[in-house]
Amino acid sequence: MCDSPLIAGALFSGIGGFCLGFEKAGIKTAWAVENDQMAVATYAHNIKGVRIVEHDGKPASVKDLTIKKDDLEPVDILHAGFPCQSFSQAGDRKGFDDPRGQLFYEVIRIVKEFKDRKPSVIVLENSPHIRHGDGGSWFIELTKEIKKAGYWFRDTNCAELDPYFLTPLPQKRNRLFMVALSIDHFKNGKMLFPNKKDESPKNLADYIDFSSSLDDDSYYLHEENRYHKMISNEVEDKACIYQLRKFLVRVKEPGVCPTLTANMGLGGHNVPFIHDAKGLRKLTELECLKLQGFPEGYTFPEEVPRAKRYIQAGNSVAVPVVALLAKAVKEKIEKERL
Repeated sequence: MCDSPLIAGALFSGIGGFCLGFEKAGIKTAWAVENDQMAVATYAHNIKGVRIVEHDGKPASVKDLTIKKDDLEPVDILHAGFPCQSFSQAGDRKGFDDPRGQLFYEVIRIVKEFKDRKPSVIVLENSPHIRHGDGGSWFIELTKEIKKAGYWFRDTNCAELDPYFLTPLPQKRNRLFMVALSIDHFKNGKMLFPNKKDESPKNLADYIDFSSSLDDDSYYLHEENRYHKMISNEVEDKACIYQLRKFLVRVKEPGVCPTLTANMGLGGHNVPFIHDAKGLRKLTELECLKLQGFPEGYTFPEEVPRAKRYIQAGNSVAVPVVALLAKAVKEKIEKERL
């Protein structure tokens, strides 16, 4: 049973999508670790009362983190959306041979450093391909390490969760969430994931104002731009989102937003397009945040350049999905923790 408020710690916290989702479930974040200075700037600009771990006045890296040196408070839940580029089907698929993929082992190291005060629950997030990549060896390795750290974990502790099907968000963003339960705190490893389909109508106009225009012309494709004609030829429904894929235009069906990715920060045609009252333009950074479920009023500080803003939005998680999962984790702890 659980009487005191639940506390979480965040690794790879980014701009706070995980922390906001857990906050919606009534779970406070005590500390957060993120080594990207610009992401920390956005996090601190919007989320107050959370200790951002630093080393010599700079954001700490998970690789350099230690429980003792950094005086990390023990937490009930540790969440970590560790880098997915090595495991994604669209990435280089180097898995644990890539330094970014090896950051998973740092999560396990930190958990072990807590010793008998380790988190009751670990929540991980990554590409669904981590389950099947390299003939399944990635998932076997991940499972082995989590179990060695003292947690219940198997395939049924994983679920692919997509905001399009579980929440009112119109973005299709299928991600793998993994929940490991401490064998010291639970009699079994059974975990019930959110699965109730959201039947509310998907309306892009709730997130994007197609009928108005922006004062900033830099978001617009001008007629001489080579992409302008390509997209214009495909524009039939002006309430759609359009994507460029090499030399093709991918038109998302009405009411659907494609998966927003960090590649948006690379510029060019990587940001999805819409047609508003003035013409063809890119989604704005704030529209991307809305489509990820960030709350109204969540903004970027002035010092964060536009490219970084797109990267931060694309690297984040869909906040309402995390909120649903956090609620399920909270119920598991409150009902079954020893």
